[in-house]
This record gives sequence, structure tokens and C-alpha cells, in this order.
Amino acid sequence: MTVTGVQLQEYLAGLDYPVSRDDLVRWGQENGVSTEMLQMLRALPVEEFDSPAELSEALNTLA
Repeated sequence: MTVTGVQLQEYLAGLDYPVSRDDLVRWGQENGVSTEMLQMLRALPVEEFDSPAELSEALNTLA
């Protein structure tokens, strides 16, 4: 299964921004996201995101 940015955004709905990459990974672990999603979060090129749009843009660079 390939994880899309939209699917990840659905999982991350309700997060407070700014949010760090480490916090995203921790949140994913605590909420039982798939290993594939955790790998995507760990691969994000930016260490902190100020908005959902910024996170979405970073996720698109991984596709």
C-alpha cells in the first residue's frame, strides 16, 4: 500500500502547529499509524512545520 499525502493529512488532523518532525513521529507511534507512514514522517526534509500546508508540501516532495 502506498500512503498518499491526503491519507497522512487525515491521520494528522487536529495537530497543533507549529509541530516538529520528531513530534509527528512520536504522535504516529502513539496513534498506531503504519510502519510505512512512520517511515514517511521520519523522511521529512524539514524539522518543523508551521502549518498543514507546509507539511503537505514537504510530504509531496517524498512522492
